This record gives sequence, C-alpha cells and structure tokens, in this order.
Amino acid sequence: MDVDREVRLRLDLGYDGTDFSGWARQPERRTVQGELEGALGRILRLDPAPQLTVAGRTDAGVHARGQVAHVDLALSRLAVADTARHRQRDPETDPEDAWRAEGAHWLAALTRRLAGVLPQDVRVYAVSVAPEGFDARFSALFRRYVYRVCDAPGGTDPLRRREVLWHNRSLDVDLLNAAAERLIGEHDFAAFCKKREGATTIRELQRLDWSRGEDGIIRATVVADAFCHSMVRALVGSLLAVGEGRQPVEWPGLVLSRAVRESGVHVAPAHGLTLEEVRYPVGEELARRAMATRRVRTLSP
Repeated sequence: MDVDREVRLRLDLGYDGTDFSGWARQPERRTVQGELEGALGRILRLDPAPQLTVAGRTDAGVHARGQVAHVDLALSRLAVADTARHRQRDPETDPEDAWRAEGAHWLAALTRRLAGVLPQDVRVYAVSVAPEGFDARFSALFRRYVYRVCDAPGGTDPLRRREVLWHNRSLDVDLLNAAAERLIGEHDFAAFCKKREGATTIRELQRLDWSRGEDGIIRATVVADAFCHSMVRALVGSLLAVGEGRQPVEWPGLVLSRAVRESGVHVAPAHGLTLEEVRYPVGEELARRAMATRRVRTLSP
C-alpha cells in the first residue's frame, strides 16, 4: 500500500480582489494564491506549501465569486487537517482505510480550518474530491465573467463601490449590444489582449451581452472557453466608447479584424469585473476536454 498516495481536491472559492495583486503568487506582493497556499501549508504542516492550479488567473483588483482551483495532497498529510481525530488515530492504521472511513470529516475539517486561518477577503466555500481526469484549468468548458457599470449622474451606491464602475456619461444599452454582437465567435483577439510570448490569442467568445437591472446597474455578461490577459476589460472598454456615443457601432468589430492593439482601446478598470462561474463537463469528458484545451489553437481557414 502506498502510504503517500495523493488525492486531488477541488476548491470552490471567492475573493474581493481590491487589496490583492491578482491571483498569481509574486515575491513581496499580497496575492490570492499566496494567501491560500500559505494557509494550506500552515494547516497541513507542509513546507514548502502545496501549489494550487486555478481555473483562471485574475488580474490585480478583479474579484471572484465562482473561482475554482485544485491541489494534490498526500493522504497522510490531509489527515492532519482533522486535528482531534488525528491525535486519536492509531499510527499503525492504514491511510487508505482511514481515508475511506474518515475522509469526509477530513475535508469538512479542512474547510472549517481554512475559514479560521484565511483573511476575510478570501473564502473557500467547499473542498471536495475531484473526479477522475479533473484539471481546474484545462478541463473547464467556459468561464463566465460579469462587468458591472453604473451611469447614474450621482454616482455608485457607496456600499457597492468596490465591485461597480461609475461611468460619468450615460450609456445606451442597445448600442452596447449592437456593437457586442460583432465580436461573438472564434477570432484572434490580439487587438484586445496583452500578448504573451508563446501564447495564442485565439479564443471563442460564446456570449457578450449587456442588460440594465432594476437597480440601474448595467451588467456585461461575458462567456468564453478561455480568456487572454486583459481581454474582458479591453472588450468592455471598447464597448463603453460605443455606448456613450464616442465611437460608431462598427468600431469594435473593425478593431478586432485588424488583430493589433491600438491606442483607442482603453482597458476598463479592474474593480468592475467579477469571475462568476467556471463550468466543467462530467465523467470521461473531463480528461478529453483537458487534452483538447492543451492543444495550441489556430483559426480555421
């Protein structure tokens, strides 16, 4: 029996991105990944701390309500999370047998202890055993973001100022949607992305639409199989220019077709953006999806 057999765990989490320098761990910077991995290291007595794989790396200031990550942990370490049971357990007990008998308690204890250790601006809602083939990043079918904008003359509700952008010019939702329609589909989004060496900017934008709620907040719902760096905020920034009448409806589509970044595209502020959901397939499709996602994409002729 392999006493160090690993189990892959799925973490469902959310955070207020205001005081974070984004998701990804950075030296001398406060990041979501750094806080989570540090908390796991302390609880499980691991040095170095275990490393997380996340569904989508959010930028500094961007929030998440439906973020997903995974981590691989040895059964012998995971047992430590349930402190009381760990002290009482016979050290000769087979870890596999203990996992089958007490695994649910270990996961509940880990979730509870994370709530006690983590700062208030990041929460792990649930820890569960990931199904076979699950990869938080590569298995995802799509990510859904919502960008929130207030165009009320008096400004945003002060209690929502961290998640809603105040735009000091009135916006026409019909114009926003007319321009957004021209961006749907699989395209090279180089004009709306910060290029990274060796990374493709080809993405399938599955949904981009705007609606005004009863609270007056305008919401842009953006869904894609994946996003490149700053893509959602650049798309929103270009569409806001149309919504306020500074640019014609055709302009974002023309920018897209040129496939080069241009100075007229302004990236919308980070605080209006929230990752709301990451959706995954089920069963054997998880592994197949991960394999397909790892392939470098090119546009069909």
